[in-house]
Amino acid sequence: MNKYEHFETATLHGGQEPDPTTLSRAVPVYRTSSYVFKSADHAARLFALKEFGNIYSRLGNPTNEVLEQRVSILEGGAASVAVSSGTSAIFYAIITLAKAGDEIISAPNLYGGTYTMFDAILPDLGITVRFADHRDPESFDRLVTEKTRAFYIETIGNPVLDVIDIEAVAAIAKKHHLPLIVDGTFTTPYLLRTIEHGANIVINSLTKWMGGHGTAIGGIMTDAGNFDWSDPRFSLFTQPDRNYHGLRWALDLPPELARIAFALRFRTVPLRNLGACLSPDNAWIFLQGLETLHLRMSRHSENALQVAQFLAKHPKVAWVRYPGLPTDPTYPIAQRYLKRGFGGMVVFGPRGGKAAAERFIDGLRLFSHLANVGDAKSLALHPASTSHSQLTEEQQREGGLSPDLVRLSIGLESIEDIIGDIEQSLGRI
Repeated sequence: MNKYEHFETATLHGGQEPDPTTLSRAVPVYRTSSYVFKSADHAARLFALKEFGNIYSRLGNPTNEVLEQRVSILEGGAASVAVSSGTSAIFYAIITLAKAGDEIISAPNLYGGTYTMFDAILPDLGITVRFADHRDPESFDRLVTEKTRAFYIETIGNPVLDVIDIEAVAAIAKKHHLPLIVDGTFTTPYLLRTIEHGANIVINSLTKWMGGHGTAIGGIMTDAGNFDWSDPRFSLFTQPDRNYHGLRWALDLPPELARIAFALRFRTVPLRNLGACLSPDNAWIFLQGLETLHLRMSRHSENALQVAQFLAKHPKVAWVRYPGLPTDPTYPIAQRYLKRGFGGMVVFGPRGGKAAAERFIDGLRLFSHLANVGDAKSLALHPASTSHSQLTEEQQREGGLSPDLVRLSIGLESIEDIIGDIEQSLGRI
């Protein structure tokens, strides 16, 4: 039997065998900047992609390689590249396939940093991002032009938790022969393997549930290996690349490497030359988190559902959003995709608006008030004044964010203690 046949087994064994020299069972941390070449020919072959191996830890590291292979197995992808943060993974993914004059079509219900990158930073580099309506997949179709190079969505939008119909968006992307980039951070591959539903490139913030303990920052990109980059529109893959001695990524590589042309260009162009590399120590931390991902995501989802059900009945709560509530607008879509649970995030608005939301945040005792999600500990935030504060009020509302919204990342504590803290804080309003 393939030992990676089941997700739970892959979280523990994927990408690693005991070290043949030391017989170490655990993954070693390789704290080295560089690696010795066996000969001049060996070095040349590595740089020419005629042989894979270690060159410099900005490009790759044996500890990071285990993490990358494990995530590829969990996602069902062909190759992954780990970087120093989730936002670096997003930025590098975009500039791997798009250049000045190109366009991206994105859903608007994004993490605040991603929205700012798309709305302000990429346009300064000459890449235009057009925002579709995440509730209407056909809106992506209407925005496609000859300059479009990719679609971009999040599985569960941050922070309003709308679940997007991935297959519907993927079908439109396929119709136009465009890659679909999916940020799967809020679901992780345990709850949703987006490649099975049409994703071509998957982004995950390792900082969140994959690491799961709030101890390190990192991100990872997974190339599904299922997109043909030989279309002349993708000139970064079909024209000689001056970043890499004139190589045409989609045309000059042997078939087995052309399949992962995106991952190779991602690693050897933006990562190699811009340098947002992941430290091996952080990679090791994330590997520890992945070993319990399946256990934690089940508990996060179980606790979050109970919190959502509690809030939905509370007299001081004006509204609540959770994909697992039958009353949620995206519940019919969530039911189709999220068979193992609906995730660890709950958002709600207390009666009394923004002032009441701030009072609730200040009254929490067990929850930590900080700008993160996916920790084993329960966390709370008021996004409109923090993580999404750089957006205008109009932009916030376009993504579904209202001034009274409280974002709760539900942890692994006793559900009685979690609900008890929420209840006592609501009592202060």
